[in-house]
Amino acid sequence: MSQEATASAFAADAGQHVLTQVENRIGFIELDRPQALNALSTAMIREMQAALDDWRDDPEVLAVIVHTCHPRAFCAGGDIRFLHESYRAGDQAAIDTFFTEEYRLNHAIFSYPKPYIGLLGGVVMGGGMGISQGAHRTGGLRVVSSSTRMAMPETRIGFFPDVGMGWFLARTPGALGRYLAVTGDTIDAYSALYTGLADVFIDESAWPALLDALRSESFASGAEVVERLRHAAAASDEVQRGTARSALAVARAWIDLHFSRHSVAAIVASLESVERDAADAQRDWAEQIVGVLRERSPLSMAVALEGVSLAEGSMASVLRRDLDLTRSSFAGGDVMEGIRARIIDKDNDPHWRFACVEDVSPADVEAMFKSPWDAADHPLRALPD
Repeated sequence: MSQEATASAFAADAGQHVLTQVENRIGFIELDRPQALNALSTAMIREMQAALDDWRDDPEVLAVIVHTCHPRAFCAGGDIRFLHESYRAGDQAAIDTFFTEEYRLNHAIFSYPKPYIGLLGGVVMGGGMGISQGAHRTGGLRVVSSSTRMAMPETRIGFFPDVGMGWFLARTPGALGRYLAVTGDTIDAYSALYTGLADVFIDESAWPALLDALRSESFASGAEVVERLRHAAAASDEVQRGTARSALAVARAWIDLHFSRHSVAAIVASLESVERDAADAQRDWAEQIVGVLRERSPLSMAVALEGVSLAEGSMASVLRRDLDLTRSSFAGGDVMEGIRARIIDKDNDPHWRFACVEDVSPADVEAMFKSPWDAADHPLRALPD
């Protein structure tokens, strides 16, 4: 396909799958690619970026809301089939373009000067986290519901938690971020609230009427838009109880004990010692988690853990490191095999680069973080720290 034809296809794709409009001084971004669970394409990323750029300095836009009308998924991630096909075709430029533009969008959301609000129903994974988590930094909100299923499941396909998620995971309580990065565990709305990866709970049945209200009521500022949502999400005893009883809250002491270890091998060893010695509930939990870790990519888990450990700096530095890791993950990691086994062939029998976590050395992990670009040439060098 020619460059011109590709550009036309991108434009058509974006027009079909991302709908943007300003109503009642609010910018609405609607994801509309249900057949792919709203997985992001390069064109969709560009359409979102263009809307945010247009609205950034527009005094007639007070706040931004990103949502979807499809209940199954807010956004299931990036278009990994496209990335797999591009790498097989030798089209590194297409892969670099996708990730570079996605990460620029993630940073734009993170640093947006107006409240950015995400209505996060259904599946919210991978790239879906990248276009929603930054809302918290803008004075906006991450709204969850009973249907929310949130995760960074990348180690399952031999990748790593990207889209700047290392920054957020590093700032969750205790060792929860390390646990989520390594296991890729899927959490519900209550666990998301418990970890600080969501802000408010609003029953999804109330969302249509709430959107209608946002399109019709009078607002003088972005803060008033946010307050309207907070009012709809007035904390209830049920939500407080649900958060306190969430799966991560219940397992918190165990997670902190084991996932604070310095390496994945040490985490597994700690968990396996529990399998031998602990009481029934903790032993059953530890056995389940060991089973999960033994089927994930050993190298990807080690990279994920190191990524969270290194994410204490700026979001820009985390995103630059993420882009470096995309190169090494495709060229020398497990992502191509993981996508083949989990998504393409679906045989669920990936042949990872390392047979087990104990075989991954610190040097192997360090090599994955080596940047293919000089600082002056890095595609994300212009992101402000």
